[in-house]
Amino acid sequence: MPRVPTALVAEDESVLREELCAQLGALWPELRIVACAANGLEALQLMERHRPSVLFLDIQMPGLSGLEVAQQAGRGSHLVFVTAYDAHAVAAFERGALDYVLKPYDTARLALSVARIKERLGQQGDGVAAVLRALVAGTPRREYLHWINAASGQEVRLITVDEVCYFQADTKYTRVVTAVGEALIRRSLRELGDQLDPGRFWPVHRSTIVNANAIAGVVRDFRGRVKLRLKQRSEQLAVSEAHEHLFRQM
Repeated sequence: MPRVPTALVAEDESVLREELCAQLGALWPELRIVACAANGLEALQLMERHRPSVLFLDIQMPGLSGLEVAQQAGRGSHLVFVTAYDAHAVAAFERGALDYVLKPYDTARLALSVARIKERLGQQGDGVAAVLRALVAGTPRREYLHWINAASGQEVRLITVDEVCYFQADTKYTRVVTAVGEALIRRSLRELGDQLDPGRFWPVHRSTIVNANAIAGVVRDFRGRVKLRLKQRSEQLAVSEAHEHLFRQM
C-alpha cells in the first residue's frame, strides 16, 4: 500500500499559514499536514519528529530561516519554499530541483507546485544540495545579538549574552537573569528571541528562553512535568509540553 504523503508547513504569519493549509487541502486532499510551525527552530524540531515527505518552508522566519531548516532535511523530504519575490532565489528554484510559492498565494502557482511534487514523490531529489548551497551562499550571513543594555535599579548595565542564564517575559518587559542577579529590558520576549542565536538560546515555554549552556540537567516533578536545573541558579524552569521533546535524550 503506497505511503500517504505528509507535509510540514512553516510560516510565521498565522493568517498566511492557515491560508496555505486551506489551499493545500483543496488542491491535494490526499496530503496529510502533520505539523505547522511559526518559526525556524520549531520547524526543525517538528521536521525531526515527523519526517514529512514534503516541507513547505517560508524563507524568512524568526530563529532559523527556511534555507537553514532545509539544509537539515533528509533526501526523502521534498522542498517547496514560500517567499516574497526575490530574483536570485526564484532563478535558482527555476532550475527544477526545488520549487517555490510566492506570497500572496496564487492558486494556479500552488497547483503547479503540487503537480511537480506529486511527480517527484518516491525520487531522491538529486541536485537539491547543490541548489541549496548556491542559495545560502547568496544570502547575507545573519548577525545575532551579542550584548544587552539592561536596567538594574538606577543603573544601566551592559550584559553580554554569554552571561545570561535565561530570559523571561514580565508584562511589558523582559527579565534578563544571570548567575549573579537580574535586570529588566523594555523589549518583548518575542522580539528578543528573533535576535538570539537559536543554536544556543532555546524557547522552553511561551514565557521563557533559556541559554542551553546554563542547563545542568532535567528533572520531573511528581506530576511528570519537565523542569530544568541550572548550573548557577537555584530555581528550576518549567518546560511546556510543546518543548519537552528537546530534552528526551537528556
